[in-house]
Amino acid sequence: MKPQIAVVGDTHIKRGSKKWKIVESLGQRLVDAGYRIVTGGLGDLPEAISKGARASREYHNGSLIAIVPGFDPEVAREVADIVIATGMDQARNVIVANSDAIIAIGGGAGTLSEIAHAWSLKRLILAFDVPGWSGKLAGMAIDSRRRIPKLPHDRIYKVRTPEEALRCLRKKLPLYRKRHSGIVVRRK
Repeated sequence: MKPQIAVVGDTHIKRGSKKWKIVESLGQRLVDAGYRIVTGGLGDLPEAISKGARASREYHNGSLIAIVPGFDPEVAREVADIVIATGMDQARNVIVANSDAIIAIGGGAGTLSEIAHAWSLKRLILAFDVPGWSGKLAGMAIDSRRRIPKLPHDRIYKVRTPEEALRCLRKKLPLYRKRHSGIVVRRK
């Protein structure tokens, strides 16, 4: 099964801007490398990721998945091959964050929520060093818990280019294969 990489971030991205070019290039490179892409399905980011993904020679039906907050799957039909209409509003962010890894590009409160959920779910998190929550959290650990025993310096990995993101995915993703097994409270 192909790994699923969630790409999260800004709802509004100006076409032709630096962020748009990053997202579009990332979409193509992720599909070129054999990954499936998950988005929230709404706004400019899914449109840019879809445009890039569909430019890949490796693109096929099923490469693009949208997890939308409402009940209507038609809202994301143009940007995704598979649309899952959750009816969960912002709570759907935990489903997006439960992908094999997430890559954040900018973003506001929704992206912050997805990053926090991914951290708790022990997912690999890459963050582009651009304005927004991805830039603020890039290179940081959200808390002091040791999520992956083999990684004493676990953190949100800062990336600057799609190429750097792909290198980091190839290198780090195998370390983040353990799934969350529930909340454990140790008694003192």
